[in-house]
Amino acid sequence: MPKDTEKKSNFVKLSKELQERIMADRADHVINPCYTDNDTAIRRKQNWDKNTLLRPAYVRDVEKIMHTPYYNRYADKTQVFSFYKNDDLSRRALHVQLVSRISRNIGALLNLNTDLIEAIALGHDIGHTPFGHAGERYLSECMQEHTGRYFNHNVHSVRALDDIMNRNISLQTLDGILCHNGEFAMKEYRPVPIEDFDSFDKKVEECYVDESAIERLLPYTLEACVVRVCDMIAYLGKDRQDAVRANLIKDDSVFEEQAFGRSNPEIINNLIVNIVENSYGKDYIAMDDEYYKAIKATKKENFEKIYVNENRENNYQNDIRPMFHEMFDKLLKDVKDGNKESMIYKHHIEYVRENTIGYGCDKYFDTTTDEQMVVDYIASMTDDYFVDLYEYMFPKSPYKVQYISYFA
Repeated sequence: MPKDTEKKSNFVKLSKELQERIMADRADHVINPCYTDNDTAIRRKQNWDKNTLLRPAYVRDVEKIMHTPYYNRYADKTQVFSFYKNDDLSRRALHVQLVSRISRNIGALLNLNTDLIEAIALGHDIGHTPFGHAGERYLSECMQEHTGRYFNHNVHSVRALDDIMNRNISLQTLDGILCHNGEFAMKEYRPVPIEDFDSFDKKVEECYVDESAIERLLPYTLEACVVRVCDMIAYLGKDRQDAVRANLIKDDSVFEEQAFGRSNPEIINNLIVNIVENSYGKDYIAMDDEYYKAIKATKKENFEKIYVNENRENNYQNDIRPMFHEMFDKLLKDVKDGNKESMIYKHHIEYVRENTIGYGCDKYFDTTTDEQMVVDYIASMTDDYFVDLYEYMFPKSPYKVQYISYFA
């Protein structure tokens, strides 16, 4: 590449002083007092899933999450870009892995429990709807219309693991999943411990009945605070890369140069460094003022140049939204009518029974309303499954999803 067109990169490094301090602390086996010890894991069934040398407590959570049937479905759920046949665009499966990798990098440098971090990261979006945040909004509309309650993907991620699949996941992991929301940037992330599952259940219930409760959620552990900020780090630059691949923008030069750069590699590297520099030895996670302002500016630019797209919004509003409402109403009628030929019986109710053998599904079926059953089913769907089921249920519908092909 000619020198005059070469792009200059700006990757910062950990200061020499902090590197020496970290190495000295490691040599002296200094323990971070905020480290969440495996022996402290709290579970609904405390006598199950005990911490052992072979399978430490939060390793158990990681493996429970990865072996949960819903984990497979990350691979075909929208991260940001729906309607594209393009294998280079991120799906939710890649996003949770990126969050896990970035947060483990920070957690290792801060001497935190990286197994707990991984469990929270890999489980944080397992309850997400098809079609990303648009699907989340439309399913919440349906839920409000029928029950007066709100749907939020982070709350449903807890429900998928704790209520539907009943996997006896630890309180520390579930709370990190509940409080992961990366849409709300903060300069400092300070953990707020909770006492037990009774307190946690109240926290979850508040999110169903109070629309603003999501904004007040604060994590229980420092590990969860790391995942929360890394959820944001993982998508800020990656969405820009995907926007280029989707031909929405030419390249990242359309964005202003921020304190940490504007490309995905710069954003990830430099935010990691800044957070570690400002958090090491503290009982909270922090970044400096300049980087905090840069995050807010970057999110604003992404919103204006990527997320607000007239064609995409038209597809969502004119097709996906009515499809959600029609499907919800028809599935609810099938449940109330006891229609055993409906796919909600074949592909959800029976599916839950089959996949909770040994874990018990009585609680789920005894406590779940018909409306919530439909919410659970739709939230579990991948994008392609949703489209195929809709066409199966409404073959003459005027609503169609038009995908942009590989060769467009």
